Amino acid sequence: MIAKTGDRCRPVCVVDDDASVREAVASLLRSAGLTVETFESARAFIARPRRDAPSCLVLDVELPGLSGLDLQQQLVKDKAQVPIVFLTGHGDIPMSVRAIKAGALDFLTKPVDVDQLLGVIQKGIAQDLGVRVGDKGGAIGTSHLWRDVLAQAAKVAPAETTVLLSGESGTGKEVVAHLIHQASRRVEGPFVALNCAALPEALLESELFGYEKGAFTGAVSARAGRLEQAAGGTLFLDEVGEMSPAVQAKFLRVLQEREFQRLGGTRMLKADVRIIAATNRDLKVAMTRGAFREDLYYRLHVFAIHLPPLRERKEDILPLLEHFVDELGPVVLGRAAAGISREARAHFLAYAWPGNVRELRNAVERALILCEGGLINPEHLPWHAESAESPPPPAAPAAPLTEGFPAHGLDLEAMERTLIEGALKQAGQNKSKAAKLLGLSRSKLYTRMERFSLA
Repeated sequence: MIAKTGDRCRPVCVVDDDASVREAVASLLRSAGLTVETFESARAFIARPRRDAPSCLVLDVELPGLSGLDLQQQLVKDKAQVPIVFLTGHGDIPMSVRAIKAGALDFLTKPVDVDQLLGVIQKGIAQDLGVRVGDKGGAIGTSHLWRDVLAQAAKVAPAETTVLLSGESGTGKEVVAHLIHQASRRVEGPFVALNCAALPEALLESELFGYEKGAFTGAVSARAGRLEQAAGGTLFLDEVGEMSPAVQAKFLRVLQEREFQRLGGTRMLKADVRIIAATNRDLKVAMTRGAFREDLYYRLHVFAIHLPPLRERKEDILPLLEHFVDELGPVVLGRAAAGISREARAHFLAYAWPGNVRELRNAVERALILCEGGLINPEHLPWHAESAESPPPPAAPAAPLTEGFPAHGLDLEAMERTLIEGALKQAGQNKSKAAKLLGLSRSKLYTRMERFSLA
């Protein structure tokens, strides 16, 4: 009858034979920025032209022909995962119990408090988003912390508001960014991602804004940047805290004026994009140190969502574990995996997961390779349970200057070059390890290496 998922932005459907109730609920939802479709009967809803399931269904009980409870049973039978909120003037306790047992989110009676109704519907949309993204290997989780993230994403998705996602690496910031895009009015447009930490300053600027032919050596033809590529859709800027001050200043204009120029260009181009930024750094701290512009921070920090680390939502570990085993088994083994032993599950739960969901997925993939089609056991896991909760030793503090400055002064440039050379040597020329030793991002290390001709 109804497809379980859809790629378009799915509406909230209101089914009620009372026209005044239909329009009152529809008006409430539209004022909240949601897309709404209304129907006077269950059969009219079934016969609607769109075949994908709605993001939430607001349903009366007593309807002509087919009742709301009968429609619910039919949706359950068809395995259509639709969050249902009953809104009726004729409910009783046995009826509400029956509806809730069959999977309804809530059973509300008329007249209803509009804030309560809107809150339940937004909860349903958040649940729907979690199911849809989870089906694709993303937003799995039942903890209240993760549900709060999904609920916030559901609230902001229909708006054009700039969103700032914060959290440790591997917590799922890009997953949530995709989720917001999929539920937005820009869902038909592209989702374009750019990792600001992966590129040195000059390359980041050209990737973001694009360039004209001859803008710099090697620019043999004009090229559209990510801002143009994302036109009509969403631009996701990962690790936005790694932007250099010069790029920050240029990007601020994009947020203020919604326009920009390609490198080497003179023509102003419109920035028809929704911005979602992400960071694993504390931008307030970076702002106080002068590493991040205050005006840009407040332009990005319109609607902030913090993603908790996996160690703070341990009830999500086993559902994620099961999902990754089911997802990766056929890929790694060519068939479904045998499963996970009880002892291995205990190890997964005991571990602190400093790399969060990304580390969990990698651990499952490694274990599937090592178990060779059998059960995943503790010996297939890349850690020891006894050290699971042991935090890494803190970095040594900088040694204090006990003898004062030399009379001739210090050559900070030479000291910095010496430190970088020493870190590279100790790390075996591995740039990522050297950056970690120096407390720098990889992009900032590359910038300093270019300055000292060490690249």
